[in-house]
Amino acid sequence: MSGLPNCPKCGSEYTYEDGEMLICPECAHEWSKHATEESDEKVYKDANGTILQDGDTVTVIKDLKVKGSSLVVKVGTKVKNIRLKDGDHDIDCKIDGIGQMSLKTEFVKKVSD
Repeated sequence: MSGLPNCPKCGSEYTYEDGEMLICPECAHEWSKHATEESDEKVYKDANGTILQDGDTVTVIKDLKVKGSSLVVKVGTKVKNIRLKDGDHDIDCKIDGIGQMSLKTEFVKKVSD
């Protein structure tokens, strides 16, 4: 037993090392040894590719209609103290004048402190 992880693409157990890379001989998929160690935790990124964390402040980059209402979250609306979660809408937050909302990370950008 080699102790190497199975291929994440096809599940093959015949993976091998080549320097810092792991390679699957069955499907030719290559990945970093370090990527398998850190892949358990999901990384959330805003529209610009900046990594988001719980408690960050973000700005909305597009007018967003609130489903089931005539309200609209306008471009430039600042949202403080976000909470990240798994699912289609990655951000739970509270927006002044609207209330509790769920947003997608692709429609926000992080505000630098």
